[in-house]
Amino acid sequence: MLQMSYPPQQHRTRDLLTSYFWSGDAIRSRRVSDIVLTGTVDVPVLPARLLADWERETSSRLVLEPGDVEAMPLARARARWPDYKRCVQAMSDWTCALGLPEVLASSDVALMACRGAKYHHDGAQYGGAAFCNLFLSEDKGLDLHFPSMDHRIPLTRGTAVIFDTGQPHGVIQRRSSGFNVADFAPDQDCTQIFLTWELPIEDAHVGHALRVAFDIAPSTSQQLDEEQVWLNGARAIVCPDSGRWCRVD
Repeated sequence: MLQMSYPPQQHRTRDLLTSYFWSGDAIRSRRVSDIVLTGTVDVPVLPARLLADWERETSSRLVLEPGDVEAMPLARARARWPDYKRCVQAMSDWTCALGLPEVLASSDVALMACRGAKYHHDGAQYGGAAFCNLFLSEDKGLDLHFPSMDHRIPLTRGTAVIFDTGQPHGVIQRRSSGFNVADFAPDQDCTQIFLTWELPIEDAHVGHALRVAFDIAPSTSQQLDEEQVWLNGARAIVCPDSGRWCRVD
């Protein structure tokens, strides 16, 4: 079953966020999109063997602390996951319905785990991409939260999301207004497993879907030698607890 949903209205922030990202051997500028595409795709109940393997991996090898986001071994998971291709096909169908034909097939995919996620942006490492995530765990009372837009997405099995890597985000308890380590007690099952694809932001379909405006600050781009995100004309960082932007001194 293919299902799509969007925020009730496109959220617009007053702040101007600019991503400076590598395009070939040059830094290019673009507007950070405040559009989040979300929906639900059909993900069959995961095999007990696979879930047990993920539990061992996250508790014994990764030892996830609250707020951590770490990579998981995808090849091993696929060997224990007969419906893997079915899940990927469901995501492909969803992205195609959004006007993104064949984009998943040409994009890198990884399996990730998080025990909540402190607020952050990924524009300093993945400024040339949008993230496309498929959440695989059951509902554990966690939301994917975009604080700049005050937009929350309940995480359940089959939740699909596409968003700009430069947009601050975190995974927090549904009853919380921010990230709090105390919300993730050692005896509480708060781990979320998800597949993530890096969609090229310069792909015409991806840029159009997120309404990205390119080359908005060409003179600044020429002076930079690394990817970064600026807020209203100055470099900024994200507070990991509140998700608010802070100027870099």
